[in-house]
Amino acid sequence: MELGLSRVAEVAHRLGVPTGRARRVIVAGTNGKGSCAALIEQLLSDGARVGTYTSPHLWRYNERFRIDGAPVSDAALLRAFKAVEAARGETSLTFFEYGTLAALWLFDAERVDYAVLEVGLGGRLDAVNIVDADVALITNIGLDHLDWLGNDRESIGYEKAGVMRPDRPAICCDRQPPASLARHAREIGARLEGIGEAFDIEYVAGGWSFHRGGRRRELSRVRGVLADNLAGALAVVDALTGTLPGAAAIDNACRAQARLVGRRERVDAAVPIIYDVAHNAEAVAVLATELASERVPGQTHVVLGMLADKPVETVIAHLEKIADRFYFAGLDTLGSRGLSARELARRAGIEGGCFESPAAALSAALAASEAGDRVVVCGSFLTVAHARRPMPS
Repeated sequence: MELGLSRVAEVAHRLGVPTGRARRVIVAGTNGKGSCAALIEQLLSDGARVGTYTSPHLWRYNERFRIDGAPVSDAALLRAFKAVEAARGETSLTFFEYGTLAALWLFDAERVDYAVLEVGLGGRLDAVNIVDADVALITNIGLDHLDWLGNDRESIGYEKAGVMRPDRPAICCDRQPPASLARHAREIGARLEGIGEAFDIEYVAGGWSFHRGGRRRELSRVRGVLADNLAGALAVVDALTGTLPGAAAIDNACRAQARLVGRRERVDAAVPIIYDVAHNAEAVAVLATELASERVPGQTHVVLGMLADKPVETVIAHLEKIADRFYFAGLDTLGSRGLSARELARRAGIEGGCFESPAAALSAALAASEAGDRVVVCGSFLTVAHARRPMPS
């Protein structure tokens, strides 16, 4: 991995991207970036063309590039890659930088009205940050990618704050943000808006309500969506367009979010399966809290596969609150950073079955389940991608 913007900015200049047509949103944060990007995409889609760039993908690389909610075609990607390659010359690009430039080229070629761009890692030195965004969203600040971003929330917050721009809105839906966010906003003159201050979402008298800048919207449906993520997305759309979406548009966005693959996705069958790509302590804590509030009469079977650089012990501490049985899935054959099932079990320090793959672990969990039970699959994008079947063609 090569951090820094000089190379990718140079190639972007040669490529002539991005042009000034689309209004742009950058989404940074430790968790919830993909969910917030999908919400913003849906909320902006009424009568407008929206391009969305997210990562990583579950099955097909095309998933990272969406226009009007649909992944782009292979042919469109090839055209973008050819354009990037022609502009690159002798300049080296990383895998992510290449994809980012392809996304910017595609969105310009398709003449989108809005571009929603998810940061890959950090913010300040991420390739997406070559874009001069109209609005920045920082979802939250947690402890992840410590080797790259720093080992405390203040350091990580500084890296995320790098997506802010002078005299432009910067929306933050972390209720306890590190001081580094506000400090950086003051230094550059960004208009930082924090949840609980400039905007908020509240449950009052049996219903949810969002407000920002004197405007208020009563919400009929928040189930399946983390309320603070929805609040951040609504604040972004309001800052970008000067108006709040109608209740029906918000309801549709929440319904679409509830169907988002791998984000607290529930597949109802004889035994329900919940797929969630939560892969760090903060995300797993949120997942465990939500599952604890939705108790089932039977047992909870947890299929877990993780990467070697993740805090296994802390993740297990959260999952133990809701899990009756663990099924450890090996990821070592799927990537160099993946933990084997036995190493995961050793680091977890608890009993559980060991399986060579997420699919095998899920099969075992389903075979052991009875009516009234549920199965939870989590720990990594790889775990969800290789457990969930059938895969898209």
